[in-house]
Amino acid sequence: MSETPILQLRGISKSFGSVQALSDVDFEVRHGEVMALVGDNGAGKSTLVKCVAGIHAPDSGEILFDGKPVHIHSPKDAARLGIEVVYQDLALCDNLDVVQNMYLGREERDWLWRLKEPVMEQRTAETLRSLSVTTIRSIRQPVASLSGGQRQSVAVAKAVQWNSKLVILDEPTAALGVAQTRQVLELVKRLAEQGLAVVLISHNLHDVFEVATRITVLRLGRDVGVYEREQTTQQEVVQAITAGIPTKVAGIPQTTPELAS
Repeated sequence: MSETPILQLRGISKSFGSVQALSDVDFEVRHGEVMALVGDNGAGKSTLVKCVAGIHAPDSGEILFDGKPVHIHSPKDAARLGIEVVYQDLALCDNLDVVQNMYLGREERDWLWRLKEPVMEQRTAETLRSLSVTTIRSIRQPVASLSGGQRQSVAVAKAVQWNSKLVILDEPTAALGVAQTRQVLELVKRLAEQGLAVVLISHNLHDVFEVATRITVLRLGRDVGVYEREQTTQQEVVQAITAGIPTKVAGIPQTTPELAS
């Protein structure tokens, strides 16, 4: 795993009128790691992701991608860099099949403007196979007929098919059963194993500790700690979420002894 972060956020702040959603937030994720982003409702997770995705422009701070400063003004800018976001609603069309969803808005056509169905089918199958997604009976079945875990797999496959380098997953296991959750978590692990950087937003700390390499905690719009999964506990992370006191040492967010109080 490369030690150079593929994404670095430095001093990101964002307000909406009198509401300060983010205050001087630092965040990073490296190639081949799963960085979990956790925090209570209103902590600023969604706002931070939308700044990376080009939906919101930060009021201040700097975004670096592959070590270079970038300005992300729209989701198209993010996609050109290799940043894909899979939101909780998945943005899939139930009435279309798997192939049509994978290529929605990016259809392959020949010089007569006819759809290149065999090419799209082959690439869809190859992408799903590369992610070891084996539970989908047919890539031509409507998405409406898929289970929650299968739908999540299609949404993730759609994100990684376009030479993405960083995939952001927003609550990918929400409302899934035990078996479907296991399927999605295994998929998250495979993304990192293939060298992609993954940001996992989740309220489920069990899932976070199952797959994350590191964990960043946001509280009231500030980053209050970055934890190595193997060197921390769920209790410590919960304390940071609920009672963390923001402090920084050499520009790196740290937790403080007061967290245990």
